[in-house]
Amino acid sequence: MEKIKMRVPLVEMDGDEMTRIIWKMIKDILLIPYIELNTEYYDLGLVKRNETDDQITVDAALATKKYGVAVKCATITPNAQRVEEYGLKQMWKSPNATIRAMLDGTVFRAPIIVNSIKPFVKTWKKPITIARHAYGDVYKNVEYRVEGAGKAELVFTSESGETARQTIFDFKGPGVIQGIHNTDKSIESFARACFNYALDVKQDLWFATKDTISKTYDHRFKDIFQEIFDSEYKDKFNAAGIEYFYTLIDDAVARIIRSEGGMIWACKNYDGDVMSDMVATAFGSLAMMTSVLVSPEGYYEYEAAHGTVTRHYYKYLKGEQTSTNPMATLFAWTGALRKRGELDGLKDLVEFADKLEAASINTIEAGVMTGDLAGLSELENKKIVNTEDFLKEIAKNLEQTL
Repeated sequence: MEKIKMRVPLVEMDGDEMTRIIWKMIKDILLIPYIELNTEYYDLGLVKRNETDDQITVDAALATKKYGVAVKCATITPNAQRVEEYGLKQMWKSPNATIRAMLDGTVFRAPIIVNSIKPFVKTWKKPITIARHAYGDVYKNVEYRVEGAGKAELVFTSESGETARQTIFDFKGPGVIQGIHNTDKSIESFARACFNYALDVKQDLWFATKDTISKTYDHRFKDIFQEIFDSEYKDKFNAAGIEYFYTLIDDAVARIIRSEGGMIWACKNYDGDVMSDMVATAFGSLAMMTSVLVSPEGYYEYEAAHGTVTRHYYKYLKGEQTSTNPMATLFAWTGALRKRGELDGLKDLVEFADKLEAASINTIEAGVMTGDLAGLSELENKKIVNTEDFLKEIAKNLEQTL
């Protein structure tokens, strides 16, 4: 077949470790043979981020604003051990946090459903989408190590010079302090993104915080969501036959576990980080979780919800075969290609993305899968293959549909 042509570049953000290896495999086996791939490439691997003092992450986010659609590989967020391992200049911040802050977006994460893999929660029959606020909380925090006795205070100085202060804690000995923040503007963008997404997919929207304990910070989220819903979305939700409601996060957890799924669960940044991993694992595998960052301006950044699969990477470096699941990374590519096709009016690119996803799911349904899925699948005859062979099997199935 003639290769599909792309008009506008896709922003491509490469990553680290095993996912970086898989990234190249997906391109070589499933994309380049069929598409004249047009990307603006940014290497967000830890080495390059260190070389550029993390400027390359900023450049990638700016390119996403320019072109509208990006696809991102998993990247390392360094800790003290990584600083030593890679000889870093400093402990660079999470690239995802930087990009999310610059795009002011909301992250929507949903599982990839395969019929032969049943959720661990027996009541779940439909996907549960986690809408994760992509700004603030611990990802933009300020921390301080208290070495001894003293008083910690929260101080705010207004532009006019007026000062307000509250005692955080009177320390009698060593401890730690953490300061987090958020803005009304970002919370408003988060709320509108969630309401719009719910209307697009026609699913109920749940929002949950802990406002009974956090009577100012969390309560502000609750109030903004309710105000925007009442003034802008209530009639639209009624017309669409869907519901919005707020509940405490511990109540939401209990209700989610007892539900059959099929809703969008909006969470603050840290809550969404944790709950998306819980939902992904309960549906089968974190490697089967899609993720898309959506900004209020309509910028999209697609990525896998999991990390860089370090353990498999060290095996790969020793020359050992690995059976790493590439599905979430593959679906990041298909999601970005589909959105690029939709925005640019390229029907053949949209159809290619749909067919590639179907071929991937059909491969697993036919019994060919990576090791992580073998223990979850209910199929009797299963063939466990390495990552490259799994992608080649998908290519065979894809060829039959093109």
